[in-house]
Amino acid sequence: MLGVDKIGLQFAVRNLLRQKGRTFMTLASLIFGVTGLILSGGFVEDIFIQLREATIQSRLGHMQIYRQGFYENSTKEPYKYMIENPESLEEYLGKLPLVEQSMKRVQFFGLINNGKTDMPIFGEGVQPGKEAAQLGDFFRIIDGRQLTDEDEYGILLGEGVASAMALAVGDDITVLANSPDGGLNSVELSVVGVFRTFSKDFDARAVRVTLGAAQELLYVESVHAVVVSISDTLKTDWLADFLRKQFSDKGYDVKTWFELDDFYAKTVELYKAQLGVLQLIILLVVLLSVGNSVSMTAYERVGEFGTLKALGKSSKDVHRLILIESVILGIIGSALGVLVGVGLASLISAIGIPMPPPPGSNTGYTAYIRVVPMTLLIAFLIGFVATFLSALLAARGASKVPVVDALRENI
Repeated sequence: MLGVDKIGLQFAVRNLLRQKGRTFMTLASLIFGVTGLILSGGFVEDIFIQLREATIQSRLGHMQIYRQGFYENSTKEPYKYMIENPESLEEYLGKLPLVEQSMKRVQFFGLINNGKTDMPIFGEGVQPGKEAAQLGDFFRIIDGRQLTDEDEYGILLGEGVASAMALAVGDDITVLANSPDGGLNSVELSVVGVFRTFSKDFDARAVRVTLGAAQELLYVESVHAVVVSISDTLKTDWLADFLRKQFSDKGYDVKTWFELDDFYAKTVELYKAQLGVLQLIILLVVLLSVGNSVSMTAYERVGEFGTLKALGKSSKDVHRLILIESVILGIIGSALGVLVGVGLASLISAIGIPMPPPPGSNTGYTAYIRVVPMTLLIAFLIGFVATFLSALLAARGASKVPVVDALRENI
């Protein structure tokens, strides 16, 4: 009897080689479907990675450490929850292997005046040298230059702020803000550059000054946050949980970039829904095309199966033969689809895909096709399972045709 043995496998392989047209049609359907799943999955993964890194590197870092209570009360009482001794915190963070850099920041809400009109702004006092080194890839200077540690009274303007206030590099402006005791203080600054991040809303209201200038403006020596940059984004949650345990009795609160920006979560949810539909369509195409190809092959060979039965083989033997052939096709076709998918992904990534700005941004980017091991495995399994399930249905029908009726197909 035809079993899953050396003879059965050899017989199945000879059948596939003998039916070159049908075999090629089934393999082509499999390769097309598996490749499509790999390319679409890699494209989606790249969108998520680039959006994630843009969010981290342009504004938030991987995580931020506050005094407990600041995150919930930063708008009402911003000066009540400040870190008095950030140096000791930075010293501790510097000893952790994952931490690449820690940066102090002061946040404030105030007004910017160009001599003619005022505009409300959100300001950040930063350490320019550290910020440029760790978070600069997606923080683009579109006019002028980056803020440096030597720019004691320099200021960077968000693109929207510069446009709304008709300000250019070299202009002098006044920034006003309330100090902790309720008094109004001001500082004269000179525009050194205009920046653009991945968030259009942030650029429309944000400015950056040196940490010293912000502390002088607010009459404070402490800071609101310590921003942490780490070497592996995927370990952000693990490190955040570790730090929360270490700081549980020290009055610190740790927030990850994901918790600080709900735009990413909403955008990912939107893209997953849209691109999930695309992947579902591709999956249906795989199932239908492979199923149609396998079914056509099985029913066109009814006469052949009738001859096998006339020679003493049972319906189970015929059923088993069809399944063996389909398993071989599924493995070969899915494997070739993975190879073609990886090759095309590498080729497309070498060229790049120009993309328009995503929702809420005014910055386009170049997309790539990420080769994700899990996506490769899922695509392979989908191709294989689609072939096997199609063969089950086709084999059941073809093997049950009576011998007499099957032999008539040979006439």
